[in-house]
Parts: sequence; structure tokens; C-alpha cells
Amino acid sequence: MQSKTVFWILLFAFVAFSCQQNKVFDRYTSISDVWNKKDVISYHFIAPDTINPYNLVVKLRTTNAYKFSNLFLIVELDYPNGKVTKDTLEYLMAKPNGELLGSGFTSVKEHKLSFKGYDHPFIFTEEGTYKVQIQQAMRHRGEPNGLAQLEGIIDVGFSIESLTK
Repeated sequence: MQSKTVFWILLFAFVAFSCQQNKVFDRYTSISDVWNKKDVISYHFIAPDTINPYNLVVKLRTTNAYKFSNLFLIVELDYPNGKVTKDTLEYLMAKPNGELLGSGFTSVKEHKLSFKGYDHPFIFTEEGTYKVQIQQAMRHRGEPNGLAQLEGIIDVGFSIESLTK
């Protein structure tokens, strides 16, 4: 009986460690009640190298309070030497029946949203410290002003995943 328990603990530890191996950077920021459109989530990180390919991923944790089928984000990547790329991105967040996409067994779902590296691998072109900024840009249909308060997102994160082992 005890050997089975030890086996399962070791197996779980191995799987958990293996899943983290390819993550070079992985952070989350908690959102209090609502994500205000003026609140920008920022992360600073050092480029791992300028040779290998990576996926840059925006990560979200949502609850059933998220009432939209999609999500618009403004994501900015600031390079060490002053270059800036800024994209307005749309992500599918729910099925047509309203069920949230993402992984998770509870009412909290985790979403991995590709930022860079989804269509072709992203390679850092400059050495040094980069900054990524993430801002929600949701609005109701037909209304030009953005949604001031977005409910249902409890964490916003960012990760850099190595494509080489």
C-alpha cells in the first residue's frame, strides 16, 4: 500500500517538473474585483537568448462571471533598444452555448492565448531586458467607448515557452 502511494507521488512530481521544463518565464498577477480598462499588467524579463525559438503566451484565469464569447487585448512588447510592437488581439473565450473554453475542472478556467510564436517561432533579436504590457480592450457592440470594468478575469499572466528541449 505504501509503495503505491510513493509511486503516485513520484509520478506526479515527475509530470509536474516535466511540464515546467520548457517555461523560461511564467508569472501571474491577480485582478481584484474587476479589470479596469486603464489597468495595464506589465512584466519585465531578460531575453533568454537570441538563437532559439520561443512561444510568447498571455495566460488568463476566468470564472463564470466572464460573460463574453471573445476577448480583446492590447499587448505591447518593448525591446531593450527602444523598438516597440503593439497589437490588438482577439481571442475566442467561449463556445456558442456560453461554456467557457480553457482548462480546469472547476468554475475557474485557465486560458493560454498565443501572442508571438503561434504562426512561426519567435526569436528574440536583441539581448537585454524586455517589457510586455497587457491591457483589456473590451467594448459592447456598437459602443465606441471601451468597457470600463471587465468582470470574470481573476488572473492575468505571461509566459515564455522554449520550443527546444
